[in-house]
Amino acid sequence: MEQMLERVQPEGPDLTKGPITGTMLRFALPMIAGNLLQQCYHIADTIIVGRYLGADALAAVGSSYTLMTFLTSILLGLCMGSGAFFSIRYGERDMERLHSGTFAAFVLIAGLTALLQTGVLLGIDPIMRMLQVPDTVYAQMREYLWAVFWGIAATFLCNFYANLLRAVGDSRTPLVFLGLASILNVVLDLVFVLRFRWGIAGAAWATVLSQWCSGLGLMAYTLLRVPELRVARHEMHVTKALMGEIANFSLLTCAQQSVMNFGILMVQGLVNQFGTAVMAAFAAAVKIDSFAYMPVQDFGNAFSTFVAQNYGAQKPERIRAGIRSAVWTTTLFSLTVSAVVFGFAKPLLGLFIKPWETEILAIGVQYLRIEGAFYCGIGVLFLLYGLYRAVQKPGMSLVLTVISLGTRVALAYLLSAIPSIGVVGIWWSVPIGWFLADLVGFLYYRQLIARAQKQS
Repeated sequence: MEQMLERVQPEGPDLTKGPITGTMLRFALPMIAGNLLQQCYHIADTIIVGRYLGADALAAVGSSYTLMTFLTSILLGLCMGSGAFFSIRYGERDMERLHSGTFAAFVLIAGLTALLQTGVLLGIDPIMRMLQVPDTVYAQMREYLWAVFWGIAATFLCNFYANLLRAVGDSRTPLVFLGLASILNVVLDLVFVLRFRWGIAGAAWATVLSQWCSGLGLMAYTLLRVPELRVARHEMHVTKALMGEIANFSLLTCAQQSVMNFGILMVQGLVNQFGTAVMAAFAAAVKIDSFAYMPVQDFGNAFSTFVAQNYGAQKPERIRAGIRSAVWTTTLFSLTVSAVVFGFAKPLLGLFIKPWETEILAIGVQYLRIEGAFYCGIGVLFLLYGLYRAVQKPGMSLVLTVISLGTRVALAYLLSAIPSIGVVGIWWSVPIGWFLADLVGFLYYRQLIARAQKQS
């Protein structure tokens, strides 16, 4: 027991020192690998459901995935926001405020998680009616959602402790737990769906059980193996000022993430109006889409931690050098992934869709070749989100999200209503929203630089 409780320093690089590009990449790579593995939760569900349960089940899981992404984004935003607070305090080496902030953030986010969990379980039918779910998939989607909603609290635990560990430089431990949970999810999917014949609910329960294993495992590891982050009894207090600071980081980042995914949820409702074929194509294509740009999203989060630690350590020159490095890295990666997705759209969709379902394949290919060509736009946008969150301007991240998603939703509804454009208008609205938000974010950054130069 003494060895278990021995003081353990968080593993990982100190982001305020060393070569900038290499340090950021070493920190980011485990995050990227971890979230790619987390995507395997949903990829495994989609492949098994699409291959063995049919197009209606695939459409049900696809619509459920969009809703769950929105709900998860609320918790992810809260945890990411508090993670920025943790990173700044760690950069300042103010461990007492880090510990008291950890306790305050846990209390705040756990309370909101309990409200969210209760709300969605009680409101499952109104939520589905709002999404205009067709009668052909309503029963299956409800069955899937009722099961998967029980994993919301586990998602909170997983994201809270993952962001806490990453804030102090340890991005490897979350990767280990996510990897184990992903393997468990695939195994349980095969057992519940193929052997026990539990259908679509089996895929949901496989995901839920895997999420709980990951969340509880990360919590236990942090409390038992990293005393550096353990909160002492005298630090378990919540002041109005501290809670206000945590809330400023967490709630604004939560709003940013929620607005982003609520816009996607509104688009899902529009997609549902075009029938099961479009729903199934969108469900499969979104999985590929998310998998493709997930690395730049995680690199943006790693970049945010880099900026926050150096902001706390008062190293502005290192921050500016990091921005230049991050933009080049993201741009090169995004262009490469765009080329792969554009060129291999049909084989990638073939992982989820049977070869003879030609209509669904054609719609999915069209989506990927329009949106997938412009991943550079969302890559830069993730960097802007991370930058403004790290320098205590989470409100600007929210503004950029409103611009991006507001444009996307408005154009999607306007263009798709034109008979000669139809569903293609939904696909084109996405990159247009990305690049408009990038432009605003870049102009605001130039204003900040000009203001700083005048003050110096």
